[in-house]
Order: sequence, then C-alpha cells, then structure tokens
Amino acid sequence: MFSHVLLKVSSDRLWSFSSTASVAARSYSHGKQETDEEFDARWVTYFNKPDIDAWELRKGMNTLIGYDLVPEPKILEAALRACRRLNDLASAIRILEAVKDKSGPHKEIYPYVLQELRPTLSELGIPTPEELGIDKA
Repeated sequence: MFSHVLLKVSSDRLWSFSSTASVAARSYSHGKQETDEEFDARWVTYFNKPDIDAWELRKGMNTLIGYDLVPEPKILEAALRACRRLNDLASAIRILEAVKDKSGPHKEIYPYVLQELRPTLSELGIPTPEELGIDKA
C-alpha cells in the first residue's frame, strides 16, 4: 500500500497527499495461538452455560463442525449434556451423525468417540444413530 501519494498536476508542480487509511496494519498470523487445551476448554465452557438456548447450541455445533477437526469427546459430552438440558434429542442424534461424518475415511475415530461417550450416552438416555437404525440410509 502507498502511504504517500504524489500527483503531478502540471509540469512545474507536484501535489503531495498523505494517506493514513492505507497504512493499516495487517496481523493475520501475529496473534496469540490458542493451544488445544484452551480450544477444548473454550468449547466445554460454551456448552456448559446453564442458560444456553437451542439456537446457541446449533450455532456452536455448526461453528465447531466447520473447523478442520473432529471434536474431542469432552467437548461432545458438554454438547450432549446441553442437548439434555434443552430436552432436544434430535440435536443430540445430529451431533453424533456429524461426528461420524467428520471422521471421514478414518474409520477408527467414530468408534473411539462412541467408546468415550458411552457412559454419558447411557446416563442421558441418548441412543446412537446405529441403535436407532438410521445409519443405513
């Protein structure tokens, strides 16, 4: 960007204009990097909010699933507990479906996540898509 612009108006004069707006600093990668533990803690805290509503739950899951990762079981546990507080079984099932989809070709991830979430799923009475038979479609 140009911080100083010169205009030639006539052959004997130069006009000078200073542009302060064009010198805005760009700091794409100079910020503090969030560690994996901080990332997990941020999302667990988000889903553990006692006053979370259905829109916030869906917005949070949509954002989380948009990242290039499969969420950790502790984040998913917090999200499933939020679903239970909201009495929203459909969102809980959708979360499990999204995790299966995000696992992609790595077939070992989804069974691991289910294994880690099994006590929580049993406690909350949330069936898996496989138990409901909706994984065949």
